[in-house]
Amino acid sequence: MPDRWSTYAFDFRGGLISDLSPLQQGIKLPGSARVLRNFEPSIEGGYTRIAGYEKYDSAFVPAYGEPKVHGGSQTGTTLIIGNLFQEPVAGSTLTIAGVTGTYTIASGGVSYSATNKRATLTLTTSLASSPADKAAVTFTSQTGLITGLATWNSNVVVVRNNSVYKGTGSGWTRINVPSYGTVLVNGGSQTGGSLIVDGLTGIPQAGDTFTVAGIDLIYTVLATATVTSGGATLSISPNLASSPADNAAVTWLTANRTATTKNRFAKYRIGTTEKIAGVDGTNYPFIYDGTTYTQLNSAPSDVLGAEHVVFFKNQMFFAKGDILTFTSPYTDSDFNSANGSGVISVGSKITGIVSFRDQLIIFAEEKIDRLTGNTVADFVLQPITRNMGCVDTDTIQEVGGDLMFLGPDGLRLLSATDRIGDFNLAVVSKSIQKEVTDVTAANSSFSSVVIKKKSQYRLFGYKSTISATSATGILGTQLAGTEGTYFGWAELRGIKAYVADSDYNLRVEIVVFSNEDGYVYKMESGSSFDGSVIQATFATPFVPAGDPRVRKAFYKLVLYIDPTGSIDVDTNLKLDFDEFGVIQPNTIKLSNATGIVYFYGSSTATYGTSLYGTKLKKVFQTQVVGSGFTVSLQFDSTSLDPPFTLDAATLEFSTFDRR
Repeated sequence: MPDRWSTYAFDFRGGLISDLSPLQQGIKLPGSARVLRNFEPSIEGGYTRIAGYEKYDSAFVPAYGEPKVHGGSQTGTTLIIGNLFQEPVAGSTLTIAGVTGTYTIASGGVSYSATNKRATLTLTTSLASSPADKAAVTFTSQTGLITGLATWNSNVVVVRNNSVYKGTGSGWTRINVPSYGTVLVNGGSQTGGSLIVDGLTGIPQAGDTFTVAGIDLIYTVLATATVTSGGATLSISPNLASSPADNAAVTWLTANRTATTKNRFAKYRIGTTEKIAGVDGTNYPFIYDGTTYTQLNSAPSDVLGAEHVVFFKNQMFFAKGDILTFTSPYTDSDFNSANGSGVISVGSKITGIVSFRDQLIIFAEEKIDRLTGNTVADFVLQPITRNMGCVDTDTIQEVGGDLMFLGPDGLRLLSATDRIGDFNLAVVSKSIQKEVTDVTAANSSFSSVVIKKKSQYRLFGYKSTISATSATGILGTQLAGTEGTYFGWAELRGIKAYVADSDYNLRVEIVVFSNEDGYVYKMESGSSFDGSVIQATFATPFVPAGDPRVRKAFYKLVLYIDPTGSIDVDTNLKLDFDEFGVIQPNTIKLSNATGIVYFYGSSTATYGTSLYGTKLKKVFQTQVVGSGFTVSLQFDSTSLDPPFTLDAATLEFSTFDRR
């Protein structure tokens, strides 16, 4: 016969655990999770369904820069366009300023010259009228991976298909426009494939594009110029359409950028000027101050194709291969050794550099070094470890004063100790080793962000062939425990991020990511994944609720929830390790009083009828049926409801006699 009722309480804390046997976890850590997907361990306790994401800007980042019609009087189905830094794809659609209609590129209808930045397109329909020379061409399709993303100074900076843009959420402005001074034609009556100019303050590069006042067509520099006293003879394509007037203005359109890998950024200030620097592993780095885009074309060869950049000790550091190149103090573009710039070889390919606690941490795949000192006169390179390193630079983030990064054996935390120059390098993901291994094995690229207000680290896996709904990642929240701080882990599902970034601006934290669909998305915003439901699951361990060899009969479940709006959760009791042949109780649906409580802005509320400000239901009681030796509570949410927190639960049961 059953004994009198007993109560077992679950205090939801500890995060995802997968390195314990089911019964061990149920006995030792009953409030932890055996499944925790799209729920996050909260710094306020419990597990919170993660917030959603939505488009940062309703407009996609332009796929092809700012192409223009190359020559007027074009008719029929052929269209020549210039200032084009990516080969268009057949089937893409476009519009032309001043010409009626939308046009589609025919199959096999692209002839593109990467040298001349020009394409001849065959359209499926004839032009409604002849476009003007240099008329803007706007592609309405959005093919192409976004390879760089940074939040900076009230803007988001984006790199896509060899062009760099900035935006504040209401359109994208291309910024990779050369700044070579006030450049003028030097002498009239010029013809052919060269153009003499003066007024240069920079060095025009092969691939840069420009126009000349008073003459037709768009011109491309064919060879990097030799500049003497501000003057140069530019080798150009095509030949001049006509002879320009002396002192005719030269207007630069686009700074050349060839095919890039992942772009990385450094945000910094020199004096009172906020700046951002970018590297991409192929081109010369660029610097942007909000107005002027400057490509470091005169930098040494060790800087061309730099993969990593950081501003440290008031100097810019660029990493390429095993070489660190740094500028002179208080500059970001002076590479004159007489002024204090220099080069350091670290002996291994650098996978990441980050300024950390008054020192520069230099990651390689098999070691970690640190650079201390203030200038070239006293810089000292010292080892931290020679036994392991970082396998992916885009996983390095500072979390709670320590550095998190992906090592060959999981996520590690580099933290300084009380001893000067000493570091801890603990693996902090041991409790979810299987999940970390699965994410790293399934993906070809990674990105990461820190959400400071939540003390949270997020790692995203990316593979082009994996859909957004199947994209995986890892989430870790730094929590305080009786033995110090620890990380509560969870899985992410449904956030496909090739690049991601987070930062504070005017006390507002913004977290953004992008992939190949052309849009920038803002995390921690809304209650859906850009309109799609958020699928979230939390399951407790299988707890014995006392003696694991005594059967229990379960009668009542009381769930304590901290809601922020409507709730609709499927709840299940999983008995006896959910083994085959064990009869499981039916699903219980829990929801709050959405028919009574309405929220400001709700499309279902009726003025004069609906109630606002009513307290939301926080305690849910329900009868349950089932008996077993162990039990797990499983909660599934598939909805557009706002985030809510599962705080705790109690389960009332009676026990049978031992048999």
